[in-house]
Amino acid sequence: MITLADIQAARKTIGDSVFLSPCAYSETFSRLTGNKIFFKLENLQMTGSFKERGAVNKLLSLTPAERQGGVVTASAGNHAQGVAYHATRLGIRSKICMPVGTALIKVSSTRSYGAEVVLVGNNFDEASEAARQIQKAENLTYVHAFDDDAIIAGQGTIALELLEQQPGLEAIVVPIGGGGLIGGIACALKETNPNIRIVGVETARIPSMKVAVAAHAPVTLPPAPTIGDGIAVRRAGDRTLPLVEKYVDEIVTVDDEEIANAILLLLEREKTVAEGAGAAASAALLNHKTKLSNLKTAIIVSGGNIDVNFLSRIIERGLVKDGRLIRLRLRAPDQPAALHKVLGIIAERRANVMDVVHDRSHYGVNLGETVIELTLETRGRDHANEIIETLQNSGYPIEQIS
Repeated sequence: MITLADIQAARKTIGDSVFLSPCAYSETFSRLTGNKIFFKLENLQMTGSFKERGAVNKLLSLTPAERQGGVVTASAGNHAQGVAYHATRLGIRSKICMPVGTALIKVSSTRSYGAEVVLVGNNFDEASEAARQIQKAENLTYVHAFDDDAIIAGQGTIALELLEQQPGLEAIVVPIGGGGLIGGIACALKETNPNIRIVGVETARIPSMKVAVAAHAPVTLPPAPTIGDGIAVRRAGDRTLPLVEKYVDEIVTVDDEEIANAILLLLEREKTVAEGAGAAASAALLNHKTKLSNLKTAIIVSGGNIDVNFLSRIIERGLVKDGRLIRLRLRAPDQPAALHKVLGIIAERRANVMDVVHDRSHYGVNLGETVIELTLETRGRDHANEIIETLQNSGYPIEQIS
């Protein structure tokens, strides 16, 4: 098990190889969560996540012969980019095995940092097995994504920065995948101040660390889809589990809907782009999943590598949930100016029309009537309800399409 001394040594080793990420106060999240919230913005690292810390600490610990031989790893995203970027910077050959279904942007980013990318397997486990075979065949050094002391110690350097940036810190909320991030952070914080509360957050789809703590041993869970793909690790680490059992006070889970809402709120209120895993800790506090109350609390925004097309879908879904984007279907007489009258009512209520569909043939309409589908931008749920009520009072049968 790593120690505080290992993490302090890692900080000296890493030096200025990684960005000293800011830890910014949030008035909005403090009000919403009932705690004094500070965001540790690891999404601002060069490759967009905290993974650089462990990667560069591991790479700098290699012997000259290991550096000469090169490294191999398996990853679907952030670890791959961290290893690729720093391996190239240090003149070390790197080979990364990524599942075939990995998002194109992650594959292209990893290649752009100088790694040789091998697309293999349908999931992380199959890619990892392929990486192990390449390790043996080509005599490379395997760089594990989380279950390695140098990796864990590197991630723990976040805690040393936090203690300097926010004296008097009382709690921290950290996303959990394999446990390398929370293991390093928890060790550094608890060994410095045992009174700091450490809360871990997993996706409810794959709560591998929570299950492992209950069983006192790593348990392999079945695969499951989740937008928190960066923490969708099916089996907790053998080296990280003891750290979590010793230092972590509480583990909670969040579902995909809660994560998506947190991504949107971070973007809209904090101007911060977070991927699913990076927003998990925020989601836990926003939904009051933890026991924390009125404490000076740090939230780790662990990464921001999210596909822009997926982000746009999250934004649209969030707008729908808030009532700021609604779709209505109403029936009107099929006669001149019918659409004009409907749009006039909407204009009077100051809503913005995003889309209109005028249909006389479907939805079971009678002869002499038409169906009008409207997608409207509103100021929120109350404004949307006001528009619906006004249309109904004007004689239009109406339904809201979810």
